[in-house]
Amino acid sequence: MGRRIVGSGSGDAGASGHRAGEPRTTRTTRTARTTDRAAAATGSVRAGRVARSSASSASASAKAAGRVPVKGAKTARTASGAVARAKTPIERRAGRSVAGHAGEPHAGPATGFVDARRMPSDDVVARTLGETVGTLGVASRPKVVDFTARRKERRMADMRATAVRVTAAVLAVAAVAGLVWLLFFSTVFRLEKSAIEISGDNAWVSRDDIMAIAGKQAGRSLFLVSTNDVADALGDIPGVTEANVVKRFPKSLTVSVKAQQPAAMLKDSGDELVAVDDRGRELNKVGSTSTDGIPVIEVKSIDKALDSSAVKEAIGVLSSLDDAMRASITKVSADTRDSVVTELDDGAHTVRWGDSSQIELKKAIVETILADPNVIGDKTQIDVSAPSRPIIK
Repeated sequence: MGRRIVGSGSGDAGASGHRAGEPRTTRTTRTARTTDRAAAATGSVRAGRVARSSASSASASAKAAGRVPVKGAKTARTASGAVARAKTPIERRAGRSVAGHAGEPHAGPATGFVDARRMPSDDVVARTLGETVGTLGVASRPKVVDFTARRKERRMADMRATAVRVTAAVLAVAAVAGLVWLLFFSTVFRLEKSAIEISGDNAWVSRDDIMAIAGKQAGRSLFLVSTNDVADALGDIPGVTEANVVKRFPKSLTVSVKAQQPAAMLKDSGDELVAVDDRGRELNKVGSTSTDGIPVIEVKSIDKALDSSAVKEAIGVLSSLDDAMRASITKVSADTRDSVVTELDDGAHTVRWGDSSQIELKKAIVETILADPNVIGDKTQIDVSAPSRPIIK
């Protein structure tokens, strides 16, 4: 009863861990503390394992998500066992940070990697379903391209285009043909003989001679009538000095000529008279027309006289005289081309012209001499064949 038991050892409890002689309460408290420390150590070990496992999972997730660790970054373990990555110099300069805690969301765009989760994506399945959904919302079968049908469609399109071009060409040709027919072959612009108007004819240039030339254009389109050709043909009529032809649309023609009086009358030995113009061409033969005021040239044969150079020189002299002197000429003779002689006032005066050269000077000399009674006096012959030395006798 009252004895103290001392155990062996250094004073601590051997197998039970209790100190000898300590109260039971103290021993219980110490045992509880020891148990807590053991449990805490065990929890820390377990937490470290869990943290490392979480870090491994986070690293695998980062690799799967496309994250690439930034070279030069330093890591540190937090008090809870998590791994934290220090900022790189680039991130510090840019004012950015990359969270390295497993499970933490990314705070901002990182410089060293691309987050595939933030990249835009195309939902092919949704787009395909949207294309194949009908008007009533029922999914329909996707369209299948039939290349044979497409070739047929293209061939038909080419044929239609060719048909359109051919039709357009045919219509254009038909339009041109219709226009050509309307302008050149229809009766709309066809010249009729009754629609040809003639003016300027006289007894020596007959209307029939003019109509014979202009009437050749009848029956043709007015667009095909050449006014220049018609005027040239009219100018070939003896006695016509000028011709003018004008078209009057839609289908009429106006012809006006300037017809001269005969330059002379040719009279042969049988008293036959033939009028000629200033070029020696025979004019229209008339029987009842007065020949007063027209000089008469006496010849042996009219046919030969039309080709005679002497007669042509005499006609050239007569055609250059004014109407008053022509009216006073009663006889003209021309044995040679430089011996043209005219009689004035039934032989009161005789003028030897020579040929038709310098006819204006010769005419002025004759008019001056005849106009001055003091010069002509009682003389009856004037020779101006050499106009520089006129002779009066």
